[in-house]
Amino acid sequence: MPSFLDLGVPAALANVLAADGKTEPFAIQRDTLPDSLAGRDVLGRGRTGSGKTIAFALPLVTRLSASGTQRRPGHPRGLVLAPTRELATQIAATVKPLAEAVGMRVTTVFGGVSQRPQEQAMRAGVDIVVACPGRLEDLMKQGVVSLDSVDVAVLDEADHMADLGFLPGVTRILAATPKNGQRLLFSATLDRGIDALAKRFLHDPVSHEVDEASVPVGEMTHRVLVAADADAKKQLVQDLASGEGRRILFTRTKHHAKKLAKQL
Repeated sequence: MPSFLDLGVPAALANVLAADGKTEPFAIQRDTLPDSLAGRDVLGRGRTGSGKTIAFALPLVTRLSASGTQRRPGHPRGLVLAPTRELATQIAATVKPLAEAVGMRVTTVFGGVSQRPQEQAMRAGVDIVVACPGRLEDLMKQGVVSLDSVDVAVLDEADHMADLGFLPGVTRILAATPKNGQRLLFSATLDRGIDALAKRFLHDPVSHEVDEASVPVGEMTHRVLVAADADAKKQLVQDLASGEGRRILFTRTKHHAKKLAKQL
């Protein structure tokens, strides 16, 4: 099995991964890195947990560090768009140690927090911005950040962006980046306008399926349970959440999760 070095990852970055116990590339990393490190646009399809953050973090940092361009306040050279602040924070945590190993700065940009620290970071100069579309557009409109120097742009979980109604903003943001930049787009599906987005912004992309066979076929059963009304639904959720084994319940919002936890 090829190592990260065999795939063309610089030693400084491979060492960062090794220090974190990551020495063997996942399938998505083995498949996409030769293309993405060579500067090709990549269209990756697959779900969370397949190792795609490292798959795009490595070419992002490698290609920006190789260009040797001077850092300019308010003009990042790398951009990662994510649908939620939680995902943006996770991505930044993966990208930061890699970027720092080659002397580059990373910052996050998302709503729900004061924008002053984000403004200050931009003024001080950052190489890579990991952002949610709403706050990034706000900063662009205020002239705090310009995307005219973005060499590598990554769109992660595009299908989730579509669910949240962010695609118009994403389209405006990508349109503000240079046409000749490298673009890496990851999505579990290509419907709901994502296909059109890929066709517009990706140039001659290499497509890769990034699904890991993490759940053997036949071992997961899906069931749809229909509740007659709100009370029946409440009782149903209570029944599903109780019992001996551990359970995990997904809700649409953090607020709803807290409310449900209280009820249970």
